[in-house]
Amino acid sequence: MSTARLYNITKTLLSYGLDELIPKHKVPWFGKIARGSLFWLRNQHKEKPAGLRLRLALQELGPVWIKFGQMLSTRRDLLPHDIALELAFLQDQVQPFEGELAQKIIEKALEINDISELFSEFSQTPLASASIAQVHTAKLIDEQSIEQDVVIKVIRPNIYEQINADLALMEKLAKVLAKVHNESKRLRPVEVVKEYKKTLLDELDLMREGANGIQLKRNFEGSDSLYIPSVYSDYSRSNVLVMERIYGIPVSDTDALMAQNTNMKLLAERGVEVFFTQVFRDSFFHADMHPGNIFVSREHPENPMYIGIDCGIVGTLSKEDKRYLAENFIAFFNRDYRQVAQLHVDSGWVPPDTSIEEFEFAIRTVCEPIFNKPLAEISFGHVLVNLFNTARRFNMQVQPQLVLLQKTLLYVEGLGRQLYPQLDLWKTAKPFLEDWVKQQVGPLSVLKQMYANLPFWAEKMPELPDLIYQNLKRAPHIQLQEQKVSHKPLILSLFGSATMIMATLCYLQHDLIAASLAISLSAISFIAAWRSA
Repeated sequence: MSTARLYNITKTLLSYGLDELIPKHKVPWFGKIARGSLFWLRNQHKEKPAGLRLRLALQELGPVWIKFGQMLSTRRDLLPHDIALELAFLQDQVQPFEGELAQKIIEKALEINDISELFSEFSQTPLASASIAQVHTAKLIDEQSIEQDVVIKVIRPNIYEQINADLALMEKLAKVLAKVHNESKRLRPVEVVKEYKKTLLDELDLMREGANGIQLKRNFEGSDSLYIPSVYSDYSRSNVLVMERIYGIPVSDTDALMAQNTNMKLLAERGVEVFFTQVFRDSFFHADMHPGNIFVSREHPENPMYIGIDCGIVGTLSKEDKRYLAENFIAFFNRDYRQVAQLHVDSGWVPPDTSIEEFEFAIRTVCEPIFNKPLAEISFGHVLVNLFNTARRFNMQVQPQLVLLQKTLLYVEGLGRQLYPQLDLWKTAKPFLEDWVKQQVGPLSVLKQMYANLPFWAEKMPELPDLIYQNLKRAPHIQLQEQKVSHKPLILSLFGSATMIMATLCYLQHDLIAASLAISLSAISFIAAWRSA
């Protein structure tokens, strides 16, 4: 199956003449020999422009390749204008399948004889068609017999077999690459493909997408920045999802946004803020933010709001990942390249024997030119190439858990470039990240953590006197061979910890006098323990 698929991929790419897009001087000698040996596979679409040929080839290859084209479509700084425009059609204008077949899939999934049992109207003409599924409009008759404007998302038929074949091929190629390529340890192709496979298969489960949408909607409840449509879970299944229909302007339609006098600067800034809020506040971010999934509300153009759909791919980060990323971003914003280099070593991204001085100089060489310039003048594609070369030089390893975040950052940059090219991405993000770091290490963060642990402390509080007594009872029997150990610091520390817990409980009960007294005793106990150590 994988061999046949590999041949089919090669045949498709060559039949659309995509090999001709590579400059001849960039093709190695063995590549020229391999191309010549496939003499029967010629360009069958010479009359079509390059962008159209690329789009049709990716569309023919299926969802895995369409996803790749979607990401490329947001990088207009890396692609010629005509190719970027063609790839943009992959976002929501992929060739649809028959509407009658979609209706049958819906009826089977919802276990109804006819779609009119639940929907007073259903359009067999799809509203949009994407790589994984397509969307139809309908009117849902809810439990109160009220009609609701909805859209129904339907997974494409027979898509699982095609995706599994491509993923199996990618896994085999990744294993081969890991064995033969001298940079495989750094690039970690097997782990990256494994992460991509999990993400893609998760996207095929529309119940998961519905749950993601509910979570994101809850996270931004009452927000002026982002709106997530409601999900009708009772009428959704793994291959069918029913959602509230929204009426917004596609974020890529800048002409329509300008026509209604949208505040483009504020819109672009809010895009950055929404992204960082999802990542650092919620640890739960929409990871498929290409323009086909983002709309802008028609209401209040002076105070624009994003509308996000298609929550099939979301990313999560651990506390360690967030802390590491935030500190790196802030160090970059402050041009503290030595701190960036040190953080990379401390996190294990580069080997511990890496020269901090050399790494710092290399990072400065890549990043210094991008500051103090508007977004329109920054070639992030060029910066990424330089950073990749730097990573290769210092054996930096690819982190699979951050692949989604990296992809989303590309989308955010692409949107920012389209909406407001003069956006100062760094100036917008820096205050947000600095506030987040302060919240993580400041007194308020300590109180929040203590509050979160209160149920555990309250449960263990009655046991503290017994624990102290048992430690004191065992103390005479625990001695070093040549010196007597003083247990005074231990006793004082235990007392200090107990009084700190009491102070927290009193504070939460609004007994400020008792809380002040307890925290004073705790501080005195810790100081005495430190001086006795």
